[in-house]
Amino acid sequence: GHAYVLGLNHLYTQRHKGKLILRIADTNPGNIDPFSYDAIPADASWLCGGKVDEVVVQSDRMQLYYDYAIRLLGQGAAYICTCSQEEFKGYSTQKADCPCRGLSPEENLKRWHKMHTDYHPGDAVMRLKTDMQHKNPAMRDFPLARVHEDEHARQGTKHRVWPLMNFSVSVDDVDMRVTHVLRGKDHADNAKRQEYVYKYLGHPIPQTLFVGRINFTGMEVSCSKTRPLIEAGTYTGWDDIRLPFLLALRRRGFQPGAFLHYAEEVGVTLNDKTVSKEEFFAA
Repeated sequence: GHAYVLGLNHLYTQRHKGKLILRIADTNPGNIDPFSYDAIPADASWLCGGKVDEVVVQSDRMQLYYDYAIRLLGQGAAYICTCSQEEFKGYSTQKADCPCRGLSPEENLKRWHKMHTDYHPGDAVMRLKTDMQHKNPAMRDFPLARVHEDEHARQGTKHRVWPLMNFSVSVDDVDMRVTHVLRGKDHADNAKRQEYVYKYLGHPIPQTLFVGRINFTGMEVSCSKTRPLIEAGTYTGWDDIRLPFLLALRRRGFQPGAFLHYAEEVGVTLNDKTVSKEEFFAA
């Protein structure tokens, strides 16, 4: 599934002489496999014939996210919410502002600094001011950053405040002047959330294309579920030929052109696809 979307991005950038940026999202400290830092760029380079223009590791860009967080808080576009999850859900259900929403930028900046020193996980989150009357509850003052105390595989215990995906991705897009985004349609709501961030930061909204999901049947394609099986010795590694991942498929003899041909043949379509284990491994 990832090869399909990456393949489409690669084909688009080659056709339109664009720049392909590979972004490694590792801002959730509790869910990182250190093996990925080398494996993902290697897989991408193999698939794209060495034509990945830039590799970005998000956890290396934490100060950038902090700078933009302070900017949003200072302009009154965001606030630090100390309501519990249940309390905020109650306000959201009533389409009402939570008490934290009216705090001054100065008070929010004080709370921001406390997130780095005093607050514990669940005590406070940074929220973007959107529209608490929005018909879609997912759009109402969604969170941008939270406190996380797990040790990070790359950064250790250097950071306590971690950006959530919609914030880090938006900041990356602004900083790297991203103009086009091609991703799964399950990110449609996220794209709408990110539009709020772009507008606050004065960045043109990238042109976004969505594609349907590939649903695999009869085999496990979740990395988080496969990793424990590798650690337990059920599989010899990510290149075990019984697995449906790129390392294993390369070992079986599959060539990158096959994946690119598949991506081009399917194209950009919102239709979901179902692939059985037998079809997937067919020679």
